[in-house]
Amino acid sequence: MAELPDVRFLTVAEVADLMRVSKMTVYRLVHAGELPAVRFGRSYRVPESAVAEAVQRPVSDVG
Repeated sequence: MAELPDVRFLTVAEVADLMRVSKMTVYRLVHAGELPAVRFGRSYRVPESAVAEAVQRPVSDVG
């Protein structure tokens, strides 16, 4: 049996707390493909490493 990589998954609520945004914003990022996520049943889990990358990513110029 293959070993699973040591990945920690966070709930949408945990991601929202870390990023200091609403849960709806996290869902929008997931559905837009800007934040990778895995679906478990009816809920999503986001790899902790993906959250760290998203927080460090430069903000795009809106206008």
